Amino acid sequence: MFNAINRKIKRWIIRQQKRQPIVLISDTTLRDGVQTPGVQVSLQGKRRIAEALARAGVHSIELGFPAASARETADVQVLAGEIRGPILTALSRTLPGDVERASEALAPCPILKRAITLFIGTSLIHRRDKLNLSEAQVIRAAVRSVEQASQSFQIISVGAEDASRTDPCFLHEFYREVIAAGATSIGFADTVGILTPAQTARSVRGILDQVPNIDDALLGVHFHNDLGLATANSLAAVVAGANIVQCTINGIGERAGNAALEEVVVALSLHAGEYGRTSAIDLSALTGLSRLVAQATGLSVPVNKPVVGRNLFRTEAGVHQDGLLKNPETYLPFPPELVGAEGVELVLGPRSGRSAVRQHLVAKGLPAENEDVERYLQTLKKGVETNDPAEFEELDDIPDGCGGARCDDAASAR
Repeated sequence: MFNAINRKIKRWIIRQQKRQPIVLISDTTLRDGVQTPGVQVSLQGKRRIAEALARAGVHSIELGFPAASARETADVQVLAGEIRGPILTALSRTLPGDVERASEALAPCPILKRAITLFIGTSLIHRRDKLNLSEAQVIRAAVRSVEQASQSFQIISVGAEDASRTDPCFLHEFYREVIAAGATSIGFADTVGILTPAQTARSVRGILDQVPNIDDALLGVHFHNDLGLATANSLAAVVAGANIVQCTINGIGERAGNAALEEVVVALSLHAGEYGRTSAIDLSALTGLSRLVAQATGLSVPVNKPVVGRNLFRTEAGVHQDGLLKNPETYLPFPPELVGAEGVELVLGPRSGRSAVRQHLVAKGLPAENEDVERYLQTLKKGVETNDPAEFEELDDIPDGCGGARCDDAASAR
């Protein structure tokens, strides 16, 4: 009787959540992200990342894969006892031992805030060449794991690994059976990052149309970036009706990485009218999160990285500099403050124009008449052409390095 009542309550909560105009953001930086080859993150680093994610407003944090190692189990257990706010989840294969390790690792977390993410390969290539299991055996393994996990978890997600290459009829049957067994969410994983946005939309719509009990579970998506389409695919899934998008900070992860959290949530915010839903993420936390993850993992952020890359608000081109000084909207997709960045930086170099030079001179308290601006500008260009530092001696206040492609001490315009 209690289980039946509990199931009805969970179904009601899930259906209410689906009606909300919010895309739930699940972060897997501390699991899939740190699987990036060569990356090792200390417990302190994981703690700082998890705390920052919680403050930023993510719905859930995948803390790790306890069965991977004793250290992983210990780290997840520590974090489960400290992090408050988001749902905390651990990854688990559909193996009894894995489920037990996940349950032990998340034991310090309140029961309504802990979750397990079960996964098993569903594509032919995974079933045949990795698992040596039939379709029926895959479903039985998943259902048994859901039933076992139900002893320790109220929130159970079941992900179909390599779902994007799985026969749709079998995939829909798989989801139907795990939802019937008690899964509260199902995961669609583009494990090798092979899909296009149009294919993604068809796949998501197919699940929503062909899984008869889909109203009893949330649908989450997980995209890899092997074709550079992870963000686009995530957004296409949202349009098609997905409830949860799983991402990593800076898009780190296996091979080409995962969908980048910062890209997905800013796109949702800027185009809320198109997507009809937004996220609960504090966008002003994104730049800080990006830098924190880069520091903790040792993976530097490319300067041209969308949303959080250094060059997004930085330019040396004279035409752009002139436009930015007149109105930042001329060459910016959104203001730096939106994502917590410092401001626009006008880099002085051979492509700079008069407006940036004048702004620099005024900021330095130097004469900024037309002849001063022209002299400075020509000196910059001559310095680059001749590569001779002596060209700069006539202007003592020109910062060192301005004869190169950039000037680290260039003035900033806000």
